[in-house]
Amino acid sequence: MTPELMIKACSFYTGHLVKTHFCTWRDIARTNENVILAEKMNRAVTCYNFRLQKSVFHHWHSYMEDQKEKLKNMLLRIQQIIYCHKLTIILTKWRNTARHKSKKKEDELILKHELQLKKWKNRLILKRAAAEESNFPERSSSEVSLVDETLKCDISLLPERAILQIFFYLSLKDVIICGQVNHAWMLMTQLNSLWNAIDFSSVKNVIPDKYIVSTLQRWRLNVLSVSKYAHYNYLNLQELNVSGCPTFTDESMRHISEGCPGVLCLNLSNTTITNRMMRLLPRHFHNLQNLSLAYCRRFTDKGLQYLNLGNGCHKLIYLDLSGCTQISVQGFRYIANSCTGIMHLTINDMPTLTDNCVKALVEKCSRITSLVFTGAPHISDCTFRALSACKLRKIRFEGNKRVTDASFKFIDKNYPNLSHIYMADCKGITDSSLRSLSPLKQLTVLNLANCQFLDGPASIRIRELNLSNCVRLSDASVMKLSERCPNLNYLSLRNCEHLTAQGIGYIVNIFSLVSIDLSGTDISNEGLNVLSRHKKLKELSVSECYRITDDGIQITDSAMEMLSAKCHYLHILDISGCVLLTDQILEDLQIGCKQLRILKMQYCTNISKKAAQRMSSKVQQQEYNTNDPPRWFGYDREGNPVTDLDNITSSKGALELTVKKSTYSSEDQAA
Repeated sequence: MTPELMIKACSFYTGHLVKTHFCTWRDIARTNENVILAEKMNRAVTCYNFRLQKSVFHHWHSYMEDQKEKLKNMLLRIQQIIYCHKLTIILTKWRNTARHKSKKKEDELILKHELQLKKWKNRLILKRAAAEESNFPERSSSEVSLVDETLKCDISLLPERAILQIFFYLSLKDVIICGQVNHAWMLMTQLNSLWNAIDFSSVKNVIPDKYIVSTLQRWRLNVLSVSKYAHYNYLNLQELNVSGCPTFTDESMRHISEGCPGVLCLNLSNTTITNRMMRLLPRHFHNLQNLSLAYCRRFTDKGLQYLNLGNGCHKLIYLDLSGCTQISVQGFRYIANSCTGIMHLTINDMPTLTDNCVKALVEKCSRITSLVFTGAPHISDCTFRALSACKLRKIRFEGNKRVTDASFKFIDKNYPNLSHIYMADCKGITDSSLRSLSPLKQLTVLNLANCQFLDGPASIRIRELNLSNCVRLSDASVMKLSERCPNLNYLSLRNCEHLTAQGIGYIVNIFSLVSIDLSGTDISNEGLNVLSRHKKLKELSVSECYRITDDGIQITDSAMEMLSAKCHYLHILDISGCVLLTDQILEDLQIGCKQLRILKMQYCTNISKKAAQRMSSKVQQQEYNTNDPPRWFGYDREGNPVTDLDNITSSKGALELTVKKSTYSSEDQAA
């Protein structure tokens, strides 16, 4: 073997040996790597499962904490309700007891005074009889008795409380006339307690001016004489109402202003006051807060300029200028210069009111929070733009066609604290306006009656919604309403003719609803069956719903079985105009609705008087008659449709106009 072959053999052997060992090492290394990778995968799976469990547990823990918090708040709320209920019971019992004791004490005091008066009268009669008998011994006993019967008692000797009780039953005219009798009666009619709440508006007959003037003159002189010694400065008269007095003149006002400087509320509506009287207001009524000049058309812009004389009417917070069509833009500027603290402004029935008038007023009156404009057709969206400087909380516009959806968009951005919106009979408002109301977090009352909107979202905080006479409102609108207004308490769908049982099903989903008005709708027994699922309903009105029959209000398998079986908290029910109902429904209501308090059954021709009398003992208030339904109901006493639709529409419109006017007047007076 040569050395070269030996070297090749050694090299081959060495290479083979290295290759064998490397393959063995590689196999071992691969095995270890797979084991390590498997271990890492196991650890990764374990870690992932742990993190997943941790996340699930975290969500579960948060949910349980929220549930505990809700339960805690619920318990606190229940405790508060129970506590308030107990307080109400205690206060009611205390009030009744106090009234009973006060009444008893007053009766005892009056009885005591009557006994004393009777004794005093008997002694006086005996003394007079004895004196006359000694002077005229020849007078017969019959003559003496006749004289005794004509003797009268002097009421000025009675206690002040008894005197006040007597004069409280007299009218203002009688009190003034009583003050003309003698000096003693004049002093009695000048008692402070008798005149603190004087109200001249109840005097509709003619009272001569000389009576008022002379009474106030003596009244003032008497107070001045007392003030020299007791530092008593005039009477404490705070409220004066002379509304509608035809004989109230500037001269009468002059005497009142000089004798009553502490007046806070002054109502001069429907009087004939002039610029001369307007000059007296800032000079004498320095603390005047409420002023009503409604329907006073004798004063001019110059009279309003006088409000800035002297100390001015800078404390005025309420002003009513309804019907004062003679006021121009300059007149509103005068008001703004003198009455910068106005917070509540009412201007009704004023067709001459324009956007420029409002702009002139709000230039310096930036504290206005409540605004009422009814019967002002020339007000437009520019008014809302001018009111941006004010912090409005309540607005009311009625019968206006120039207010459009642009006003609502402006409300969204400038009036975040708005809580009450009345926009009845404003034809320029559509469904898109409701979209602008969602940011108003304080909105609680929304009235859009007679506004032609069909659909749109509403604020989640709305508690009261009036959609009366929205004749084009359909079930789709009600579906949106149930989705956007979950906290709604009061809902009126009166005369919404397109509402069906499907729409009633959406209403049932508003769980917070306690009162609903479905009068004049096309609801039938099927709709009432759906409505019976709502267990919290307390007030239901279904008058003028001629499709409702006994099957709707009996405890059978038909519609109103559920109403009496499930609506146990129903307090008020109006079934007026349901001419197909009979006596059976009253028995059904007694069984199922035991908490019923008010029941209205107008024009129910098939319900007998005897059954109604039995039902009256079960409720607190009941309205019942069997008259024929009005023709504008659209059907007769048997439920048959009336064919003369033109007369129906006209008479219904006239009635709605009458009701509308009376409602507005009461609401304006409340404002």
